[in-house]
Amino acid sequence: MQKRKHVLLIFTDQQRRDTIHALGNGDIVTPALDSIANEAICFDRCYTPSPVCVPARMCMMAGQYCARTGNNTNNRATVYEGEGFYSEFTKAGYNSCCIGKMHYNPDLYAPLGFRKRFSQEEMANPELDDYCKWLKSSPYKNVFDFHGQRTELYYTPQVSQLPAEAHPTQWIGDRCVEFIRDCKPEEEPVFLVASFIHPHPPFAPPAPWNKMYRNMKWSPFLPDNPDCYEDLLRNRYTTDALGISPRQLELLRQHYYACISFVDYQISRIIDELKSKNMYDDTVIVFTSDHGDLMGDYGSMGKRTMLDGAANIPLLLRVPGHKHEIRHDPASLVDLAPTLLSLAGIDYDKSEYDGVDLMNNRHELVYSQYGNGTVGTWMVASGHDKLIYTAIGDRYFYFDSFPDAVDKYDESNPRVMELKALLDEHMASDRCTEIDDRVMQSPARQAKYSFYPPFDDHINTFDAERAAMPAGYEITLGGKHTDY
Repeated sequence: MQKRKHVLLIFTDQQRRDTIHALGNGDIVTPALDSIANEAICFDRCYTPSPVCVPARMCMMAGQYCARTGNNTNNRATVYEGEGFYSEFTKAGYNSCCIGKMHYNPDLYAPLGFRKRFSQEEMANPELDDYCKWLKSSPYKNVFDFHGQRTELYYTPQVSQLPAEAHPTQWIGDRCVEFIRDCKPEEEPVFLVASFIHPHPPFAPPAPWNKMYRNMKWSPFLPDNPDCYEDLLRNRYTTDALGISPRQLELLRQHYYACISFVDYQISRIIDELKSKNMYDDTVIVFTSDHGDLMGDYGSMGKRTMLDGAANIPLLLRVPGHKHEIRHDPASLVDLAPTLLSLAGIDYDKSEYDGVDLMNNRHELVYSQYGNGTVGTWMVASGHDKLIYTAIGDRYFYFDSFPDAVDKYDESNPRVMELKALLDEHMASDRCTEIDDRVMQSPARQAKYSFYPPFDDHINTFDAERAAMPAGYEITLGGKHTDY
């Protein structure tokens, strides 16, 4: 009987594709990711199925696009009724474990088909979240903003209030190393998901990691005609609205990179443990992220847009016995389910998934969606061009060079009309009828985001924060944070 492969899925949050040294970024330090990339199939045109956390992760779990899952924003709307592909590994006899953020609505702490879960969620319930419970029993129990202070400092460079050994990123690395150390690979194969919250903002690496990139200089991509992109910038985090200066933007990029390097260090520890257990040569390794971040491109921070900084994500697929290569065909998170199940030799119904087995098939096109109805944005993309439609402004955009610099939408262009017909068909297939009122409209329609919430705190820690203050000294706390 052929030995079954182990599977390691490493997942980050809000990491752009162009943040790996081995794949062309000479400024960033990522030796662990470099080592994976040098042995992996590297997809340079992988697009998120949705440029925001919850729907992207739902698409990955279901292997289906938003139009089919019914979830297209960070809301609770969904029509998906399947168990997700993680459960297929458990049912096939894998020792399955998920460590870190899954951000699954409606239940952040659902088992999701895994045999074990060690949770670390942003919207953490301190009574249920494993990292919160661990932190409360540590010397750092009075650190409340353990992922960094969001609220009015969401896009402000920060240094973590926690030392490296207690940092959320390190905690995930520690749990992964412990899980691998304690597993029995000779008795049952392993399926491990290591899901890091960083480099999601706020960018709060631990000291002294925050000093890694102090000498790095960098300028964002700014198009010649920024007003033309207004309907595509679907978030409140414009640099003007936040008062981000060019110098602060440099600091943000430096702290963003430091967060990625600290994750990379945890990946190196996980890889070392696989090797010490003699598992590495039998392990399929995937590295990817849910979406990217504009990081100042187009004068904006954040996600919620089909522009490449937010929509184009890294995808490394390291398969034992398969040589390194760069692929330019489009790929998506919906492909992980059929690809990993196929590599593990687990039977599945192909009709269950919109994705394909990337080892044996290729897409011509992939799709992405954010919102729906009158506030929706959709994209269809190939390996060399893409078409975007935004209902806000009722407008199509066509790009065939990247970064997305020149809109070439022209209805006399046969390629444009071919993509338009396919995108219109995909939009019409959307099963979700609920429209999320929280979806951001364009800057022009939001009066430069004067509503930006300065005190939008996480309600779960209110009582503990108030109790930590002496009598006569009050702190200002706001409403429950909704923009995640």
